Amino acid sequence: MQELHPDYHQLKIPVPKEFESIFTYFYYAENSSLVPVTKIMLPSYQTIMLFCFGENAFMTTQEKNTVEVNQCIVLGPVRQTFDYTLPAGTSILVANFKDDAFYRFFGKALAAGNGTHPNELLHNNCFTELWHQISVFPSPEEKTDHILEFCKPYLQNQDETIHLLSHFENPALNPIKAIAKQTNQSERTIQLKHKTKLGYSSKELNRYNRFLKAIAIIEKELAHQKKIEWFNIIDECGYYDQSQLIHDFKHFINLSPSQYVKFQDDICRSGSA
Repeated sequence: MQELHPDYHQLKIPVPKEFESIFTYFYYAENSSLVPVTKIMLPSYQTIMLFCFGENAFMTTQEKNTVEVNQCIVLGPVRQTFDYTLPAGTSILVANFKDDAFYRFFGKALAAGNGTHPNELLHNNCFTELWHQISVFPSPEEKTDHILEFCKPYLQNQDETIHLLSHFENPALNPIKAIAKQTNQSERTIQLKHKTKLGYSSKELNRYNRFLKAIAIIEKELAHQKKIEWFNIIDECGYYDQSQLIHDFKHFINLSPSQYVKFQDDICRSGSA
């Protein structure tokens, strides 16, 4: 099948082991064509820091609010899909903060909205300088390496409760209740830490993970050119019925499950796999 945008290139850049608790990976996209290209970015429930090189890029939310990206912007946690447009000759590099890493870097969780320049969060001009520094590197891998070195002095230690929450893997238990009991704290205290340092509630994350599991199954079946068995997905992901599956897709990406399959070529994922 012919590519819709053969001059649009993208890749995911893994991070060294020492940074695996800070970033999932970096996402790079470049429009080498002569015309603007618009893509859809899936929600990641991660806070992202996006660097733009070339002409200003544009991001449009589901509410049709458009943000012009000049040099750098932070946004998140990314709860819903958004469109982004890269003009001809423009590229972006996206850093995906893992769990509470954004809080450990900036000392606060970012409220989801239309994005903020990171200079405003640190009250200095260091990110403008960082943008100028990484602009001279020819490859996205070199840009990524420089950003990682830049981050080292700013990072704070991870809160032990957040560490337990981010590594909780027993689906049969409520993580808030289990960790409250384990650490001898109230459930309300655990809930507040979750919201303050991660930027979202445990309930929100559970819903997103269920949706993400459905996405993963769909992508696997498409990769093997299999027919999508929607009722198997409903059962395997724990949805009550088809309408609840459709409702989650509409909530997160403003598309029905069948529309998601149809528009696969225009959908990108910068965050966790």
